[in-house]
Amino acid sequence: MSDPIRIGMIGLDTSHVTAFAKLLHDENEEFHVPGGRVVAAYPGGSPDMEMSRDRLPGYTETLRDQYGVIMEDSMEAVADQCDAILLESVDGRVHREQFAKVAPYGKPTFIDKPFATSTADALEIARLAREYDVPLLSSSALRYSDPLQAAIAEKGRQFIGADCYGPMALQPTQPGMFWYGVHMTDMLFAALGAECVQVRAVSNDYHDVIVGTWRDGRLGTVRGNRSGNRQFGALLHGGDETKWVDVASARRPFYASLLEEILAMFRTKESNLPLKETIQVVQFMECANQSRITGKPVELEEVHGL
Repeated sequence: MSDPIRIGMIGLDTSHVTAFAKLLHDENEEFHVPGGRVVAAYPGGSPDMEMSRDRLPGYTETLRDQYGVIMEDSMEAVADQCDAILLESVDGRVHREQFAKVAPYGKPTFIDKPFATSTADALEIARLAREYDVPLLSSSALRYSDPLQAAIAEKGRQFIGADCYGPMALQPTQPGMFWYGVHMTDMLFAALGAECVQVRAVSNDYHDVIVGTWRDGRLGTVRGNRSGNRQFGALLHGGDETKWVDVASARRPFYASLLEEILAMFRTKESNLPLKETIQVVQFMECANQSRITGKPVELEEVHGL
């Protein structure tokens, strides 16, 4: 068996860092994902984001003391001694700046959700990835939930539409949909693919309903709830039936499913998720944010060169 991939972790202010470390390091974990070890990390953190500020010390301590991860004083030091990077910072605003520091090392990189909090930042990250030939993946874990992926594999993305729903809390430092709306948006694009051309939102204090129009006329919706239950799911509409997907029904946790995709990308240095689609997810949320304010439809601009 080949040596484990040496993984560097940047940004220790999200529960994802300990979830990933446990799945990678604990061979007794039921859903252990073999093939990688977190060897070094840079804590990072965003002082103006309460969640980041409050969680950073505990997760840093767990990685250092429980999993033996070496803490470095710079992102560059982490990138220098690893084979691949998990950029985990919970604050999507800092991803562009952080990626710019490690991209010159050319290491395959996973950027946790949200990929970026603006289309401009997403396009700059993509440009840097091209310049330094960095294999790149970014996604919500819900995209890779086993029930959703099974339903998509069965139909081969040949759906006439999809409706995805889940909780959509708002976070002051992360614009509108970017905090929790990313989960449903990723599920929607997993089902329908890229090529969304227009977004329109209806919003109030309790709910958001965002309707996307695809180039071929299909409609896909995201329903974000700030009232009622906190369940995630989707209705996938086919030509012969509508399939309800309960993404929480699988025994295997979302993080394990996502981590398997990440490790595959680290090994092959190729992502199965086109970067154009990742950027469209950001565009969709940015346009939805505009429409949430104005109530008017917003056109998505064509992404070239990807």
